[in-house]
Amino acid sequence: MKPRCAVLDDYQGVALASADWSPLADRVDVRVLREHLTDQDALVAAVEDCEILVVMRERTPLDAGLLKRLPRLRLVITSGMRNASIDLAAAAALGITVCGTASSSEPPAELTWALILGLARHVPAEAGAVRAGGPWQSTVGTDLAGRTLGLVGLGKIGGRVARVGLAFGMEVVAWSPHLDDERAAEHGVVRAAGRRELLERADFVSLHMVLAESTRNLIGEDELRAMRPSAYLVNTARAGLVDERALLRALREGWIAGAGLDVFPTEPLPADDPLRTLPNVLALPHLGYVTRGNYGRYFGQAVEDIEAYLAGSPVRVLG
Repeated sequence: MKPRCAVLDDYQGVALASADWSPLADRVDVRVLREHLTDQDALVAAVEDCEILVVMRERTPLDAGLLKRLPRLRLVITSGMRNASIDLAAAAALGITVCGTASSSEPPAELTWALILGLARHVPAEAGAVRAGGPWQSTVGTDLAGRTLGLVGLGKIGGRVARVGLAFGMEVVAWSPHLDDERAAEHGVVRAAGRRELLERADFVSLHMVLAESTRNLIGEDELRAMRPSAYLVNTARAGLVDERALLRALREGWIAGAGLDVFPTEPLPADDPLRTLPNVLALPHLGYVTRGNYGRYFGQAVEDIEAYLAGSPVRVLG
């Protein structure tokens, strides 16, 4: 019997069209699950016959408890080469190989600017008014030229965001625990002496750090109060970088002007979550990496990973 493979959380129904799956046609039974299954029992029932799972980023966590309930599972493929929601140690102990794929840094950098521009020029409100026949011009936008962009993290994505900020004529300052003057200068930005200095100076603060125990709740009440009341916070990295309760207070009480968010502690975002309705929030459904180019990489290399696994020589192994 051919091994069975399930592709999880194909929200848009494009997984099979984003790559050439024909090399697996006679070798693997592939099926796609579009619905996000939050109930673990339902998920086990849907995939317990599978030897292979293809997962998209951190949409479905694969913890030790879940992995133990999938005795047939032997291969997991995740988009990207990092997935904090997969218990790699448990997978290894259970004889499950975990592989990854390439992931481009351009799409999340581009989406960061969609959020910054949307906030600065009140795009959702003005576009909604035009569509609804509402008032013509009801807001006054914020200039970018001459303003300060603060980047918390200056890696691949942060570096790309910095270059666009400089092109807009912004002063760009950056901070991370290991950032030095030489590396900051390579990107044409100013290194802030500390996190608080960056938060106090910036008109727009954009987060580009990896989530780890050392960075969890990196932006909490003290940090949000340090920002200017006219400043905006943008997070296209990981929700855990920001203390959610503190952020809600900051938005409701006007500590900051608003936030552009693409990542959330629970995804999909619950229907009753206040972030859906706060007027000073521009929220997107975790679209940072969701482009045709990235999907082509993810699913194209997922096919390659499955072929390599079937040949007995897995590639791009994590852990």
